[in-house]
Amino acid sequence: MRVKSVLSFLLVTCVYLYADFSYKIENTNFTISQESALPNSDKTYLYNYDRLRLRADYTKGEFFSTFIGDGVNYYGESYINSIDYAYVKFQKSDTPFQTQSEYKNYQNGAAYAKLYRLYGGYEDNANRVVVGLQNISMGVGRIWNPTNLFNPINSYALEPDETFGVAAVSYTRHIARNANITAVISQKEDSSLKYALKFKAFLDFADVGLNVISSDETTMIGYEIEGNLGESGVELRSEGAYINNEVEFFQGIVGADYGFVNGITLTAEALYSSKTFSEEQILLHYNSEIFSNLVPSNFYTALSLTYSFNIYLDGALLYIEGFDGDKSRYIAPTLTYTLNDYNSFTLGAMSQNSKETYFLKWQLSF
Repeated sequence: MRVKSVLSFLLVTCVYLYADFSYKIENTNFTISQESALPNSDKTYLYNYDRLRLRADYTKGEFFSTFIGDGVNYYGESYINSIDYAYVKFQKSDTPFQTQSEYKNYQNGAAYAKLYRLYGGYEDNANRVVVGLQNISMGVGRIWNPTNLFNPINSYALEPDETFGVAAVSYTRHIARNANITAVISQKEDSSLKYALKFKAFLDFADVGLNVISSDETTMIGYEIEGNLGESGVELRSEGAYINNEVEFFQGIVGADYGFVNGITLTAEALYSSKTFSEEQILLHYNSEIFSNLVPSNFYTALSLTYSFNIYLDGALLYIEGFDGDKSRYIAPTLTYTLNDYNSFTLGAMSQNSKETYFLKWQLSF
């Protein structure tokens, strides 16, 4: 029995000797002054939002796994008791299992734990398979992402890249040197399945992709194109989607990026939607697969500007304008100071629908 135990111990030890394990701890803290998003409300909330995140990555040969977990805390009595906060609590992942705990209230605050990502897989020169709570990438948009019905960008959010995970199996096959095909099967909260198929190849002038998504409630057929404008240094892109979900409509974007020699990067993007949605329709469909595609105007343009003043100080500005309908203008300037490899501070503001939000963000990582 002892011999077996020793052999088992040696086997496990050998496995870990030839494996790589890394971890990262990151704390993101926001102090926020926010006007209520409710129409005809003049209330302003001052509160604190804090997220402690642990990420662990394990790789051994072609196999890999990732865990990302969060501890989230809100502090501020007026905000905790507001309808705006109640709307935040309604938001959750569309998965067959809960990815976050119940909110635990305490004096003037509330906290909960969240499983952000948990997946594992295998990758070699020709194949990549991922199983678990993951991010599904589709489209080439920087401001809007109409073809992605899994993890769409939300440029109006405090943290646009923070999206709920998808419980899925994804498989990518590199069928040629410059071409690949990806298949996805995900399971939703009601245990129904959502399917996706993506083909992408590099042609002589650009990367071109075709995307298809199908579920019990939605059908989407889309495209994506991205390439350089000759030798100009301008990168052009476009993506579009035909969507059928109770209603049928088309939504697409065109955009361009250019980096100037003085450190300025300019991004321009325009969005067209053949159908618009009222504020009531958008609120009633907050948990819909196409929630991010529900827009009140047919046409939007956006400019994003980033500039590095020096190695410590960076600035950014996002400006979005709608050309029909009400409440379509959005302005978000930020200024980020990087103290060292572990600490950065961001001062920012967001203005939308004549509602103002100001925040100070401190990010600590090690």
